Amino acid sequence: MKFGWKGVLGIILSLVCLYYAFRNFDFAAALQAAKKANYTLLGLSVVAATMMFPLRARRWRTILDPVAPEPVPFGPLWRAVAIGVMMTNILPARAGELARPYALSREIRDIPLPMSLASVAVDRVFDAIVVMLLLGVSTLEPGFPQTLTINDRTFAITQLVRGFIGLPIVLVIGLYALVFFPKQLIRLFELFAGRISKTLEKRGGDMLRRFADGLSVLRNPIHFFAVFGWTLLHWLVQPLAFWLGFKAFGIEVPLLVTLFVQGVIVIVVALPSTPGFIGLFEAASVASLGAYGVNQTLAGTWATVFHLLSYIPITLFGAYYFARAGMTMNEIGAAKQPEVPSSPTAPA
Repeated sequence: MKFGWKGVLGIILSLVCLYYAFRNFDFAAALQAAKKANYTLLGLSVVAATMMFPLRARRWRTILDPVAPEPVPFGPLWRAVAIGVMMTNILPARAGELARPYALSREIRDIPLPMSLASVAVDRVFDAIVVMLLLGVSTLEPGFPQTLTINDRTFAITQLVRGFIGLPIVLVIGLYALVFFPKQLIRLFELFAGRISKTLEKRGGDMLRRFADGLSVLRNPIHFFAVFGWTLLHWLVQPLAFWLGFKAFGIEVPLLVTLFVQGVIVIVVALPSTPGFIGLFEAASVASLGAYGVNQTLAGTWATVFHLLSYIPITLFGAYYFARAGMTMNEIGAAKQPEVPSSPTAPA
């Protein structure tokens, strides 16, 4: 697997975020908070966080239904998801984005890699739509903060959130335009890309064609709402995990705050980072909880403990399935395909 410039940028961003999250950190107070934490609630929090991944596998089957020759069993989907998350957690440059569709295509021969990649791209688009909508819902909380201070700079949160919640509308319009006018839009892209690079024209055009094929789910309203429903459930489980974790550490905030914290984390971890989003998760947690008056040490303690504990189960599942399948890193790296567009990822 190649490291590349994204890996270097990821390390830099992670170090900057770690500095921000822990620059005024009281380690003695953090240790006391960790000792006093309710580990029963924390355990339930980790269970809830891990349940996101089977839900993602089940949602993936619904995305594949319109294009797969026959219904895909849950087992291969779950194993592919676990392998993909494990790879993202231990390797740079989001290696899991290719590992997940590759693992499925390797186990289910009737689903070629291009089809699997296209379905994952659709998966990510639905993630973006639902996470941004839930971020918008978080603004309904009566105590929603108007500003956010980062490094002594104040930002108007409401304006930022409104900008992000406009994204689902743009995405839906773009998706349906590609569903109903694929040839015209792909041709327009190729005309533009051809002026820049013939390689970009060919690879980008091929990727858009596969993506358009994967959007078959949008042609049927029943399938669309089924995928939307599974996606909504998926992104409501993580706030539940956060809320249980907050309770475990005595962080008292309204339930809708978890949607805001989730939205901020998802936006931040979409940036390049080290494996497992180290630093980015903690910085986003400290900033979002800080907007509600939670002190840096307590927010950082929750973020560190939750991040570590939720990282372990899915990484072990993925490593087990990876070894059982006899896969190798070089094998995945040799699958030279266009990258899946980066978008919200469930932190693990």
